[in-house]
Amino acid sequence: MEAYQPKAVEERWQRIWEQENAFEPKGDGKKPKKYIISMFPYPSGRIHMGHVRNYAISDAFARRFRSEGFDVLHPMGWDSFGMPAENAAIKRGVHPRDWTYDNIDQMRGEMKRLGLSFSWKREFATSDPLYTKHEQALFIDLWNAGLIERKIGLLNWCPRDQTVLANEQVIDGRCWRCDAPVILKETGQYYFTITKYAQELLDDLKKLKGRWPNQVLTMQENWIGRSEGLEFNFTLDKDSINKLGGEINEFSVFTTRADTIYGVTYCALAPEHPIVRKLQALKVLSGEALTWLEAIQRAPAKDRGGLSKEGIDLNLRAIHPLTGRLIPLWCANFVLSEYGSGAVMSVPAHDDRDFEFAQKYNLPIEQVIAPKSGEIKINAAFTDYGVLIDSAEFSALESGEAKKKIAEHFEDLKIGREIVNYKLKDWGVSRQRYWGAPIPLIICERCGIVPEKKENLPVSLPKDAVITGEGNPLEKLPAFTKCVCPKCGAKARRETDTMDTFVQSSWYFLRYTTPPELWLDRPFDKEAIKFFMPVDLYIGGVEHAILHLLYARFFTKALRDTGHIEIDEPFDSLLTQGMVLKDGAKMSKSKGNVVDPDDMIKRFGADAVRMFILFAAPPAKELEWNDSALEGCCRFLNRLWNNAERVTICGLPLMVHGSLTKAEKLARRKVYEAVRKSEEVFDKTYAFNTLIAACMEALNALQEQSNEEIWSEGYFVLLTLLEPISPHICNELSNRLFQRTAFTPIVIPEGVFDMNSVIYAIQINGKLRGEFEIGLGASNGEIIKTAKEKLGDRLNGEIVKTIVVPGKLINLVVKD
Repeated sequence: MEAYQPKAVEERWQRIWEQENAFEPKGDGKKPKKYIISMFPYPSGRIHMGHVRNYAISDAFARRFRSEGFDVLHPMGWDSFGMPAENAAIKRGVHPRDWTYDNIDQMRGEMKRLGLSFSWKREFATSDPLYTKHEQALFIDLWNAGLIERKIGLLNWCPRDQTVLANEQVIDGRCWRCDAPVILKETGQYYFTITKYAQELLDDLKKLKGRWPNQVLTMQENWIGRSEGLEFNFTLDKDSINKLGGEINEFSVFTTRADTIYGVTYCALAPEHPIVRKLQALKVLSGEALTWLEAIQRAPAKDRGGLSKEGIDLNLRAIHPLTGRLIPLWCANFVLSEYGSGAVMSVPAHDDRDFEFAQKYNLPIEQVIAPKSGEIKINAAFTDYGVLIDSAEFSALESGEAKKKIAEHFEDLKIGREIVNYKLKDWGVSRQRYWGAPIPLIICERCGIVPEKKENLPVSLPKDAVITGEGNPLEKLPAFTKCVCPKCGAKARRETDTMDTFVQSSWYFLRYTTPPELWLDRPFDKEAIKFFMPVDLYIGGVEHAILHLLYARFFTKALRDTGHIEIDEPFDSLLTQGMVLKDGAKMSKSKGNVVDPDDMIKRFGADAVRMFILFAAPPAKELEWNDSALEGCCRFLNRLWNNAERVTICGLPLMVHGSLTKAEKLARRKVYEAVRKSEEVFDKTYAFNTLIAACMEALNALQEQSNEEIWSEGYFVLLTLLEPISPHICNELSNRLFQRTAFTPIVIPEGVFDMNSVIYAIQINGKLRGEFEIGLGASNGEIIKTAKEKLGDRLNGEIVKTIVVPGKLINLVVKD
């Protein structure tokens, strides 16, 4: 057989697969379905090793399921709207559309060179006008159903560039582009009312248990953040109301610890709280306080948790609802507007965070819960349940009972109520960007906000927009903004906000299910949805555990409730793969540790790269790049190729196991152990490294014998097992040796694991010193005797203990 040439083999099979439409699903119901998706990429220009890992995993499953007789949908597309394209337009002077679609062409070619078995006929980009048309129609349906609202929201604003900034564009409180200090600006925003689904999103996590990683389920549960407690208002005293211009007289708080209500010594407000914003607007804060406040407001909420607890006295007072005493109001950097009302009642004696803040600013600390032991500590917060003290008529009650009675007392007085609260907030989808799907709404002075007529969709992005990074380009184009109200016919203004790109990724998996010939007149086909959904296996990085996966779950439920689909959850099973590292760090150009997939394919071949990426670590673990391990995979594939000349029998022969030599039996056993391992990997563990190792062991065992029929049987099986991992070489050899009759489920023959003998490892003081073979029925005495004979002169000293692990090893404990 000629020398193995990966490039020639791989190009040949990629042509064959394309000519045969080998990976296009039928969707006709004649076979059971499997729907496998790896999260689609942003077309940044080149694929990286993280992409290769993601897609190699999904491709292995797709190919395996095809070999088992499933109708497999394994699609690929492009999450193609977003800021990087606008940044490229500014830096390179190219249109975002041109930059995006050039990148798609580049990345598609790289994926095809990997031999990934995607359904390329179902490929689309979320920036395609047809995708935008259907997305805008879905947006209108959700708007009409009351699942989208317009509310005032705070946004990062660069006063120099006159533009809204995303959180990731704010670096140390400054604009990423011009370095100007960023401020918060109130503006109207559109929100998906995901909070209406908070409880269902939480409850349905139970349906995913055992099929989604526990880590992801916990992250979503914490993000939704259900809690039960008491909601009530603090009323401001007259002086404070006057300081606020008479416009604010109370504020709301929520607590899960109503039993600590008598220990409130101050209230803390978020820097974005309306009371704080009002003080800013009235310019009554000192210069020092204002400087501190503006710096905190510029800091992203996610970064504030790592800051030391700080705040400013607002010189306002609230009235305690039960005791009537005055409580000072502070603004604190640890209170976030995203959670609850943005105000908390602070009980430093019973909350660690409140305690730290109170100590720093010499605020009162009053204990109202005592341990059941009666011991009272003042040097730290007591955060457990206990017995109430100094709490009026509720003193001597245990915390659990007191919480309930105090909440009932508030309700009786009509000054508070028990509620269920969620950390989850409505999803703001407005973006003041050009390169996104335009929000299909029109603002009319007579009719208010009105949806565009569906027959006028898509609302397309004008191609003549000038993108400078200053302001929203769409606002500067009268041809885009000027329109007619669809309801009354009067002159109106088109909405210039575009949608958050998470909207596109919240339903793309539904679009894939539908044959392309039906794409023009519908976003997805109901019958196709019924057949292919839910996704059987969804693969992607754990960094998407919260936002993308939560939004996709919400969108599925919202589309169900508006009559578009009939399913509750989109993804049946989830696999989150770890990052690919080099030299212990995430690959990045700045660190100079990037490994280019195309370079590796040119040097070693796609099959070797795919094998290494699955062999180096289990999918959920981080993978450390290792050139020598990749070279090892390349050597194994060369051995697989070169030894194929020893196969002379076409088809899977019927072997009589009992008549074989020991080496022949061992070779067959190793081959079928690999079959067992394959079943375990694809059904349970996903640990492809163990399957590849088992196949390597089987090839080693085959080389220790010369029976041509066993070579034939072994290759028939091994090519089937390895095809999902390294498909080109396996298809080539299967075609040459078996006329492509392999790649079908393997049945393990009876008796292949029967053994007349067993191999024991010999250890001295726990260290391996050799091995020997002995009959299955050997007694411990025979095993010990044989071990001593095998060691011979290497056994020195007195044997003080002998440990025999049946069927595995013998350990001799020796004393010098």
